[in-house]
Amino acid sequence: MENIILVAGATGNLGERIVKALLRLKADVRVIVRASSNAAKISHLENMGAQVFIVNNWNKEELTVACKNCSCVVSALAGLEETIIGAQKILLDAAIEAGVLRFIPSDYSLDFTSFRDGENRNLDLRRKFHVYLDSRPIASTTIFNGAFADLLKGEMPMIFLRKKLVLHWGNADRKLAFTTMDNTAEFTAHASLDRGTPRYLHIAGDQVSARDVKTIMIQLTGHKFRMIRTGGQHLLGLLIKIARAFSPGKDELYPAWQGMQYMHNMIDDRAQLSKPDNDRYPGMHWTSIQEMLKAWLESEVAAKK
Repeated sequence: MENIILVAGATGNLGERIVKALLRLKADVRVIVRASSNAAKISHLENMGAQVFIVNNWNKEELTVACKNCSCVVSALAGLEETIIGAQKILLDAAIEAGVLRFIPSDYSLDFTSFRDGENRNLDLRRKFHVYLDSRPIASTTIFNGAFADLLKGEMPMIFLRKKLVLHWGNADRKLAFTTMDNTAEFTAHASLDRGTPRYLHIAGDQVSARDVKTIMIQLTGHKFRMIRTGGQHLLGLLIKIARAFSPGKDELYPAWQGMQYMHNMIDDRAQLSKPDNDRYPGMHWTSIQEMLKAWLESEVAAKK
């Protein structure tokens, strides 16, 4: 068995970062892309040094050829049931058919094993795929990273830079786990080359509370930031139900209520992380929230010049 890592979903944001991290580790990298994928992105992956396998149909036969002689398949596929369950099942079966030893599914989230079905649609899909994954004859490792820290730069409604506000739900001092996409990708790259990984690995680039974020923003900007408590977990749950009723978004990957569901999970006691596996691969630099926000603010200033 050769030490070749195959990445699915490499044209996506996280997938490309995983490919880059693997190449920095001097790994042999293959990527699977659909024939309909953006040609510029395919060329970019080739120029980076990855071996690109273009598949016309996402079927077991074509994917098995791409998986041949690989030691691990890493999935960074993003989507709903058709992708997270359907496409990943086919990819997993192809990996097994090709004799691949290990599989890393596209989870990259908070630890959803403690939550129940119906609490978060996107996490429900991952749990459903795990039922199939754990029944198959292949070693697998899920990487839980909390929330992507990158979302604090705008996508997650927490920091309102112009209004100098930090919004929070529930306890302002509750620690929340955040990991940058680059750190998640680097850790995933290491894990894909590590043949002794357990079923689950937990990482957190930083763990901060809303009050910590306020303090950081004051330190970085020199301006006074105020905190606003938008409500507790119960109120957030009611708002999710209302949002889903009036704006279903069944075919959208991230409708407004999906982000609300994720925040509802993050502030839950079941999501608290006691001992992450950050030390598993010595030499990794874990980007703190302060470092990330500092770089973001500097880029905002530079963009205005």
